Amino acid sequence: MVKVYIDGQEGTTGLKIMKRFQGRDDIEIVRIAEDKRKDPAERARLINSADYVFLCLPDDASREAVSFIDKDNDHVRIIDASTAHRTDPAWAYGFPELSAAHREKIRTSNRVAVPGCYASGFAAIVYPLVQNGIIPADYPVFAYATSGYSGAGKKSIAVYESDERPSEFGSPRQYALSQQHKHLPEMQAVSGLSCKPMFNPMICDYFSGMVVSVPLQTRTLANAVTAEQVHEMYRRHYEGANMVEVMPLMSLDEQKSFFLASNTLSGQNGLQVFVFGNDEQMLLCARLDNLGKGASGAAVQCLNIMMGIDETTGLI
Repeated sequence: MVKVYIDGQEGTTGLKIMKRFQGRDDIEIVRIAEDKRKDPAERARLINSADYVFLCLPDDASREAVSFIDKDNDHVRIIDASTAHRTDPAWAYGFPELSAAHREKIRTSNRVAVPGCYASGFAAIVYPLVQNGIIPADYPVFAYATSGYSGAGKKSIAVYESDERPSEFGSPRQYALSQQHKHLPEMQAVSGLSCKPMFNPMICDYFSGMVVSVPLQTRTLANAVTAEQVHEMYRRHYEGANMVEVMPLMSLDEQKSFFLASNTLSGQNGLQVFVFGNDEQMLLCARLDNLGKGASGAAVQCLNIMMGIDETTGLI
């Protein structure tokens, strides 16, 4: 049995991680007293007493928590769910399906950064495109996404669920319009792009789930590629993956009557990849739960890999 401490266990991600531990007898949860949740000395003591530590904190607090680890304590393994370490090469990036190298680094590292929710969907689509030479590293990538409001923070959630909320909260709302979204550095670095992508996220009036979409016009590519070839590339890339599923390629007639909902995987821990459109204009989509594969589900999957057990334990 391993000892696990969640620093930030009362936040959304922390609570969802706790939920995924229900029924597991291989984990002992180390809990902090309510009146000491913000006590640095007590947090440091519990961090150093654990085998695995989840950081579900703002960036600065996450960096502080890492500094609490005693210099002679090399057994504590950190899984960071903040944005603080996602582009740090010293940290493993917690998306094992991207490549065998990613998976191995997660397995052997003492420092793992959980991907951001939008970045998970984006990398699931774009990383294979770059790695398989379908787009060059300097391709001008544009992405847009729809997401439930659960990722917006407690204050925004309270407004969405209030009886007196403003009328505009019933409509999809575009944000990060300055093209400075906090996930952009991660999306670029992890996907292997040499240029920052454009990104247009939208928060919508439902609780959780998201779809990240990347348009691809084949006339802009050096080498012609068909929708069937792109779909087959994704199928090969994610073959054998437990938590990523490449969905069947639909005919044009099937697509005409199909609606891609963003909340279908709410409460689940997997991610689905779709190829829509035709040989001239494709729409590549990743659907996931921003609280599942986009946060707590991914964190628990990384823990399982680090522990050397079935990565789906507690997830399916």
